[in-house]
Amino acid sequence: MLKNITLSAEEELIKSARKKAQTEHTTLNENFRRWLKNYVQADSNSSNYKELMKTLDYASPGRKFSRDELNER
Repeated sequence: MLKNITLSAEEELIKSARKKAQTEHTTLNENFRRWLKNYVQADSNSSNYKELMKTLDYASPGRKFSRDELNER
């Protein structure tokens, strides 16, 4: 279920954002929903990254690399 909220911003900023959304064939509402979803998931993504790094903790190169080795392409 969608719930309405009220936000406030400068009128010119809103006009510019609406124009940009229109050129992207979307709406401010859709962009806000996408932003809100990403905002909420940001902490989750950080947690997921940390968990992934823990699972890869066993991997080790077995030695230290020289500066030249690190910069080889």
